[in-house]
Amino acid sequence: MYFGGIGGGFLQNEIKNSSQLLPENLRPAVAPKIAKMKANMIEFDEKPRDILVLNEDGTPILAVDTDKRFFEAAWVHLYKGKYYLSYSTGDTHYIVYAIGDKPYGPFVYQGIILQPVIGWTTHHSIVEFNSEWYLFYHDSQLSGGITHQRNVKMCKLHYDEQGKIETIYPYGK
Repeated sequence: MYFGGIGGGFLQNEIKNSSQLLPENLRPAVAPKIAKMKANMIEFDEKPRDILVLNEDGTPILAVDTDKRFFEAAWVHLYKGKYYLSYSTGDTHYIVYAIGDKPYGPFVYQGIILQPVIGWTTHHSIVEFNSEWYLFYHDSQLSGGITHQRNVKMCKLHYDEQGKIETIYPYGK
């Protein structure tokens, strides 16, 4: 199970290690979590641990980098032998992704999957069906932007030859 988030003040106010005592401009972003589930699928089989999400140069993504940092809504899918961790950046309203060789990471940031939608936030999932890939997400377009009145949308997801996901512009460029 992949999970986590910084909403509600819980994670951003809980000091677990000395890195969270660093000045904000040097503080690593809050990490998504991972834990293997027991066969009953209602209990963890191990203690949850952090997932490392890195910049392309190998440095940790910082908390102040709101265009890249994990906020919530973790999703993982496997494509051509690579694990794709995608998530919401929160207040910058992107769905972004990072790629890793193992389900536990580390993952290296790659870019934006989905540009901002109408409404405050968006969450998503990525699935393969009949050999084609799809992005499911929500926005508030039908309600005229009332953020808590969301509608589900889907569109095809496309990968280039290097396995990078092409950015989706939900209302055109």
